[in-house]
Amino acid sequence: MTNATMIVTCSGGTYFDRDYYVDVHLPLALARWQKHGLEGAAAFFPRDADAVDVSVGIYRFRDESALHAALASAETDAIMDDIPRFTDAKVSRIIGAPL
Repeated sequence: MTNATMIVTCSGGTYFDRDYYVDVHLPLALARWQKHGLEGAAAFFPRDADAVDVSVGIYRFRDESALHAALASAETDAIMDDIPRFTDAKVSRIIGAPL
């Protein structure tokens, strides 16, 4: 089995609370999606204060079917509803698997 990765970028917006994202949102995603195969999550922030992307989240799943099961689950609503608590940036998701 090959792990699958979801990369989530937040771009633009007028605010982004890094502490909330790391201390609350990532643990929320882990708690809700772990039973569907989420194995880990990490946050990265650009060094350049003028960067278009204000954050990059990396969510690693057991495999691609686990990733899609997590996104289709009822738990996803709670995770998406949490986004306005830390940002008004545009959120984009990219799904990939190792080559």
